[in-house]
Amino acid sequence: MEESKLKAARLLLQMRDHLATDAGKELAEKVGFVYQLNISPKKLGVDEEIFVVDLKKGAVSKGPYEGKPDATFTFTDDDFLAISSGKLNPQMAFIRGKLKIKGSISAAQKFTPDIFPKPSKL
Repeated sequence: MEESKLKAARLLLQMRDHLATDAGKELAEKVGFVYQLNISPKKLGVDEEIFVVDLKKGAVSKGPYEGKPDATFTFTDDDFLAISSGKLNPQMAFIRGKLKIKGSISAAQKFTPDIFPKPSKL
């Protein structure tokens, strides 16, 4: 993955490495969805960087998904980190307008903090 100014990029690199492990492969089999993450440094939709977490193939990449992802999430860097670490409930983030979702509701419901590896330090 190319360079990124987002704090989230470090977590996504850890996610990519995690998906190469047996536990990561098991996670990909269990979830089986493709997520596109549109992450902005400060304000939703402004200067966003796009990442794909493919839990069908077990891969993480930078850039838009070729095809139609099962769910697309739009959030700020800090809100993404809060959701992925369990500090912010995804449903509450959605209700408060901190998270926008497009696509399959069933795929979105499987987007929970436990799909992310627990970072040693972010």
